[in-house]
Amino acid sequence: MLFLRARDSGALRQFPLDKLVCEQSFKPAADGLMRAGLDVVEDASSRASAEGYAMVLVLPPRQREEARALFAKALSLAAPGGVIAASMPNDEGAKAGEGDLKRVAPLSGTLSKYHCRVFWTHAPARDEAMVAEWLRLDAPRPILGGRFVSRPGVFAWDRIDAASALLVEHLPTDLAGHGADLGAGYGYLSSEVLRRCPGVTALDLYEAESRALALARENLRDASAALSFHWHDVTAGVSGQYGFIVMNPPFHAQGRGDRPDIGRRFIEVAASALKPRGRLWLVANRHLPYESALGTGFAQIRTVAERGGFKVIEAVKAGRA
Repeated sequence: MLFLRARDSGALRQFPLDKLVCEQSFKPAADGLMRAGLDVVEDASSRASAEGYAMVLVLPPRQREEARALFAKALSLAAPGGVIAASMPNDEGAKAGEGDLKRVAPLSGTLSKYHCRVFWTHAPARDEAMVAEWLRLDAPRPILGGRFVSRPGVFAWDRIDAASALLVEHLPTDLAGHGADLGAGYGYLSSEVLRRCPGVTALDLYEAESRALALARENLRDASAALSFHWHDVTAGVSGQYGFIVMNPPFHAQGRGDRPDIGRRFIEVAASALKPRGRLWLVANRHLPYESALGTGFAQIRTVAERGGFKVIEAVKAGRA
């Protein structure tokens, strides 16, 4: 049995799990599954078998193109007549998701409960042309006039995020030496650091979503500085020591509610990872209360710019006594 976008929960424990394969590209969720002793892969296509999976469970994302591609992936990996079952919260597009699966396979049933909707099909013989068309919806593609490649479902996947653009507008050109980008996405901030700061000799990119990190590798393949790419949950801490750090920290997890604790933890990790007198450049939503976290870890803090609901902050770590 295969579980796409798998997440651990007590509900899984009522079933035997020794033959369950879990695909999860988001590192915090993948780490939780591995801690539970489950079999986790970044991409289940590498584990496909000739006979296919007897059942494929799917937790589709909100982004519709990515979700459609995930349904196609489920169809491509299921055995003929195998069950494909998907579940989505009602307020995250469940009705649309059910309609999309129904477009490509006749539904065998549906159930609404707990503000969610579950819908399933006994996968018919695959229409290879249809599956290929929907799989292409998630394929990396050029954006912004070909400057970058990106794909649906990645943060700000088809544009430059307004907050990141504001940070780049105010980045100094004297950042130098070995630095890090925490939450690097498809690589926009890192590319701008390397373009604007000739003194940067090495840059480490940390990103929890492996689909985004693969794009960053492609987008920075011609960089002259030494680059290191880490599929990593920043909230677990980082081991490097850096002269500077840039970041646009996430303030949501997999739900929609604000999670300022994630940004505060990013700041704590940055403070630990910076060398004495190291500099942090960060952008955040203006309403998020990050100043107390910055005051704990840094000797100097200044708000460089505020615009459009965002704020750019430079923070400098204390030097050695």
